[in-house]
Formats: sequence, C-alpha cells, structure tokens
Amino acid sequence: MSDRLIAMFTDNTLFGISILNLFLALTVSVVTFLVARAAISFVQRRVRRWSEHDGVLSQVLAKVLAGTSNFLLFLASLLVGLSMLDLPERWLTRVGSLWFVVAALQIGLWANRAIGLGLSRYFARHGGDGLNQGSALATLSAWGARVLLWSVVVLAMLSNLGVNITAFVASLGVGGIAVALAVQNILGDLFASLSIAVDKPFEVGDFIVIGPLAGTVEHVGLKTTRIRSLGGEQIVMANASMIGSTIQNYKRLHERRIVFEFGLSYDTPTEAVKKAPGIVEEAIKAQDQVRFDRAHLRGFGKEALEFECVYIVKDPGYNLYMDIQQAINFRLLERFGKVGAKFAVPVRAIKVTALPQDTGLHAQGRDGLGLRGA
Repeated sequence: MSDRLIAMFTDNTLFGISILNLFLALTVSVVTFLVARAAISFVQRRVRRWSEHDGVLSQVLAKVLAGTSNFLLFLASLLVGLSMLDLPERWLTRVGSLWFVVAALQIGLWANRAIGLGLSRYFARHGGDGLNQGSALATLSAWGARVLLWSVVVLAMLSNLGVNITAFVASLGVGGIAVALAVQNILGDLFASLSIAVDKPFEVGDFIVIGPLAGTVEHVGLKTTRIRSLGGEQIVMANASMIGSTIQNYKRLHERRIVFEFGLSYDTPTEAVKKAPGIVEEAIKAQDQVRFDRAHLRGFGKEALEFECVYIVKDPGYNLYMDIQQAINFRLLERFGKVGAKFAVPVRAIKVTALPQDTGLHAQGRDGLGLRGA
C-alpha cells in the first residue's frame, strides 16, 4: 500500500513536475515562512526592549520592522520552495526576477515607513511654537520623498523584468522640466517655506525687519508670510523674497548695544569738558540692567565737541531701553548744568557780501527794516 502511494506521488506529474516534488516544495515554503516570521518577531521583541533604554533610533527601527508584509514574506517563502524544484531555464529566470521584485517591494515598505517616522520626528523636534505651516510642510516633504522612493522602486523592478525604461525616464525628465518651468515661482516659494521651517530664521510672534519693512510675524504659509506692521496694516510677502533678503530678528536679541552721541559747545570750560566722560559713566551705572562700556570725546566737530558713549542693556525690551535712555538724559542735564557744561545747538551763519543800491524804493524798504543810518 505504501509503495503504491509513493508511486502515485512520484509517477503523477503537474506541469511536468511530480506531485511529491511539489509537496516537498510547498512544505519547504511553509516551514520557511514560519521560521522567517518567528525570526522577525524575535528581532522585533529584542528591538522593543532596546528601545526602552536606547532611545529614538531603536524605537524607529522597531516601527520599521513592524512594517514587514506577511504577504511578501509568504511570496519569498514560495520562491524558496520553487528553488527546490528542477525548473526549466525560462522559469528559473522568472523566479530570479520575482526575487528582486519581492525584495524591492519589501525594502520600499521599510523605507516608506522610515521616511514617515523620520520626517515626523524631525518636524516635531524643530517645529517652532505656532509655526502653522509645520504640519503642512511635513506632509509635503513626506509626499515628495515617497513619490521619489516609489518611482525608483518601480523603475528598478521594470528594468529587472526586462522593460526598457530609458525612453520612459527621458519622458519623465522632459515633462518634469516643463512643469518646473511653468510653476517655478510657486515651487520657489514652496522650497523657501521649507527652508523657513527647517532653518527657522524667524517664527510666529517674532519682530523682524526686512529692508524698509518692519513688523511682527503673524502667519507663515506655504507661499507667503504675513507681517503686522507697526502702523497696523498687514504686509503679505512671498517666502522666496524673504529668504533672498537680509532679515533682522529682534525677538532673538539677548542684549541691546546702545551708542548715543551728544555735543558740548566750544565755550564750555575745559575742566567741565574733562568731567563729561565721568559724568556719563556715573549716569549710566546708576541705571539697573545696564552695563557701561565707554564714553569718549570723539573729536572736534564743526559746531561742537563731539562725544560718543556706549552701554549695554541686558534686557532686549525696547520700552525698557527708552526708559533707561530717558533717565540718563535727565541725569546728564542735571549734572552738566552744575559743572557749567553747555550742550551745543546748531548755528547757521549768513554772510552778506553786498547791499542793494540806495534807490527810493530800497531806501523806503531799508527804513521800514530799521536800517536807516546803517
């Protein structure tokens, strides 16, 4: 009975392959699938344990491994079983191509999940508070990276299957160039928005100055940024224009360096002039949250003795700076008045080289001006 059963499995064929060999191939495929599935589960458990102690990389690796497709794993196991069979040459070539397809798809799934996790973590870590375009940019970046990834995977599979992809790639390149030229301004603003999100030269709530424009950032979008100016109106500016300009961000000002100047008249006594730097230093040091730097008689101007003074305000607030400067000015007025120092005032000299002829009209006018007898 057993001999007859064995003969039945060995003598009967399917597609030119004995039933026994097919049964052995199927058994090998099932065993391979179970072993591979168990191995992957074991690695996932180990990685999860590491992720509890080692941090972000282990957590990302655990989630990437969780994206292993059971369907692709089963296909790979079937290919292992088929390799046990004595297949014709043309079938062996197709099996080899299927190996590449299965491997490429699985690697694509792992890379797809890794891209999503990596970008989400990056934008979560670097996204500023209130940066409204953060999630949109994360979605846009992930979409672009995934399109690129699957395009490469599909082209690689087609090439491995014997499809000539040269013309297809050339067509895609020409089409991509045409589309890029058509929407280059929009793409420029989109990439500028991505640059703002990644590099963060400013965030929502920052007070910035761009050339003649100054105001507080209210919204950073995918194409434009909206700024509320000091006058109250809203300024809408393209992101590409902002990135191409010099941006002064006063929100990130840690200390404010102040340089102020004043002039004393030339008829100020020399002793009072010598005391002026000390008076300035005393006036500055009397203020809170201020660090004195220097005070010097800079030079002899056309109309005044010119002084230049520098101090540092430890708090960047503009109102605080103005209060401190006002207090310094009041103190200088008081002290300079006591030592006899006089602030210089602009003087304009008019030189008269000639007077009009003494006609009746001019004489009458001169008399009216009180110039008779001059």
